[in-house]
Amino acid sequence: MKASLSALLAALLLSPALSAQAEKVALIKVTGAINPATAGYIARSIDEAAAEKAQCLILQLDTPGGLLDSTKDIVQSFYRAGVPVVVYVAPSGANATSAGCFITLASDVAAMAPNTSIGAAHPVAIGGGGAEKVDDTMKEKLANFTVSYIETIAQKRGRNVEWAKSAVRESANITAEKALAIKVIEIIAADVPDLLKQLDGRTVKERVLKTASAEVREIPMNMRERVFQMIWRPEVLMILMLIAVYGIIGEVSNPGGIIPGVVGVVALILALYMSAALPVNIAGLALIALAVGLFVAEAFTPSFGLLTGGGVVSLFFGLLLSFDRADPLFRLSYTFIIPATVVTAAFFILIVAAGLRAQRLPVQVGREAMIGKTAPALTAITPESGKVFIESETWNAVSDTPIAAGQSVEIVGLDGLTLKVKPKEPQA
Repeated sequence: MKASLSALLAALLLSPALSAQAEKVALIKVTGAINPATAGYIARSIDEAAAEKAQCLILQLDTPGGLLDSTKDIVQSFYRAGVPVVVYVAPSGANATSAGCFITLASDVAAMAPNTSIGAAHPVAIGGGGAEKVDDTMKEKLANFTVSYIETIAQKRGRNVEWAKSAVRESANITAEKALAIKVIEIIAADVPDLLKQLDGRTVKERVLKTASAEVREIPMNMRERVFQMIWRPEVLMILMLIAVYGIIGEVSNPGGIIPGVVGVVALILALYMSAALPVNIAGLALIALAVGLFVAEAFTPSFGLLTGGGVVSLFFGLLLSFDRADPLFRLSYTFIIPATVVTAAFFILIVAAGLRAQRLPVQVGREAMIGKTAPALTAITPESGKVFIESETWNAVSDTPIAAGQSVEIVGLDGLTLKVKPKEPQA
């Protein structure tokens, strides 16, 4: 009896249904522009899925494109992944444009939902390492590089090489149905459960996938990835740069404040870190720096608004040119540029200028404030000694002209703790 129960239990444990239920599939969702935060999130998710011995990692993708360097990092993560990577362009209406095309083609299994599209991988759209205007030769070199890069990806994964090259050269864009017909992708699935059914039994990376009844576990972004995903935008970079300018100039104009200087330096470091990845135009940054110089110059050498006007114009065009306006992913909108220009101009005109001018006002308190004041001589004052009473205190005093006790004196200088005085001329 015991032997039959043991055999029955073993059979149940080894049955395909229960075995399949024990399998896991990892899922991540990537939307928006591809940037360093996205690349880090994908790499971490691949490692987690491999550590959990998941059947595969499904990357649900909907992106208009992104940075080429980040795209290359993601492709390399796919190549060295210890778990099959399935890129699923979804939900319906999603796109794998530009950088998304490279990522989809680099996956172990490429899938799309109905009514989605893929393509338009021209290098102008996927960004490079800077937004400066390049000549025709450099544009041709960049195009040739991206053509060869996507060609090697398509060859490695056994996908349609000619279409992949046309996606770069001609910005070709196709629907999911067309992509399946010309062997750009392998699967069209209505949703994730449908995708799991179609993946089941497929051999990938020398393993047979068991996904039909697998448990799907979504790997969310951690706090660090969420923060950087949110701030990796040109608007945030420009705000950080403006904060850096406000803080540092605020500290210079009001020494000892500490907090403005610290905030400014931290913002500057973050801005420099982000600008190393985002395609920033050096000419735009130079114009912004010129604007700051003109605002400060106005505070020191009033020009009846001439320098301020030049600073406003320089700032506006600096923000306008900071990113390539031909690239919709990384350009500043007028709804940001105009308010930023107005606020910055007001900051320098009303706050910084007032602070700098205040530093040039006569001293109102302290020892230096006594110069020019009148006080009575307590004793006779000679070039060697004497005493006066001022600011509720008795001070040592000397005078080149002898002064009698009780006579009024005018303070003309200060030598350590000794006042230099002269006789107060009686008013007519």
